[in-house]
Amino acid sequence: MPKRYPPEFRRKVLDLVASGRRVAQVAADLDISEQVIYTWRRQELVDTGQLPGTTSVDNAELVAARRRIAELEAEVAVHRRAAELLKEGSTPQDGTRRSR
Repeated sequence: MPKRYPPEFRRKVLDLVASGRRVAQVAADLDISEQVIYTWRRQELVDTGQLPGTTSVDNAELVAARRRIAELEAEVAVHRRAAELLKEGSTPQDGTRRSR
């Protein structure tokens, strides 16, 4: 799992690069990967509409939606299994009806 950095840290890193500092130098000074900085910079360009792609807000909504879908699918599976068990329990096995 990639290391997560706070948004404030990302913003400061991107500000340093935007001010003219080289990505390699910023990465070395802060002990982070150059690729991380390039990824953050690309995402910033997407978020500001300068590049096509999925914005951070849209991506967060997609992640939340996928998580909710997985929860609902698990819930449906439980309900289906419960219905199967109830159906099995209510079916007479000797051909006679149960009285209540």
